[in-house]
Amino acid sequence: MELYLKVRLACAGGMSARAAAKHFNISRDTVRKMLSYSEPPGYRRSAPVRRPKLEAFIPIIDDWLDGDRSVPRKQRHTAKRVFDRLREEHGFTGGYTIIKDYIRDRDQRSREMFVPLAHAPGHGQADFGEALVECSATTLVKSQRHWRDTSAVTGCLMSSA
Repeated sequence: MELYLKVRLACAGGMSARAAAKHFNISRDTVRKMLSYSEPPGYRRSAPVRRPKLEAFIPIIDDWLDGDRSVPRKQRHTAKRVFDRLREEHGFTGGYTIIKDYIRDRDQRSREMFVPLAHAPGHGQADFGEALVECSATTLVKSQRHWRDTSAVTGCLMSSA
């Protein structure tokens, strides 16, 4: 990153791209790329990853992993267990790494995302819904127009209904 800045400053100061390439001991193509982007663009994959050995087994893996959502966490399929089952039950000839990578990517895609909210003073957010409120063995269903954090209330547990 430091070299990137030095090359851009040198060329902005009047040094030619050819002189900058010679001065910083890099190729002229690299200097041209450095001048065309304000910051390094990084690597971008041109096409999605293809896994020809795995593609036929993806529906099977997805069924197993979707079925795992209803079982306790300790009983779910790991990448190693999926690999072993595919080899034993379906004659999979690929490697463990492609299964591990696929499961990691799948988990990443299905992860729940939260967008932090920031409101200027005097502004807020209103949510509409129902909540179950349990206070000392009494359960109430309460409709709420404005949701507030009730964690400071002692002895009450709120969960969305």
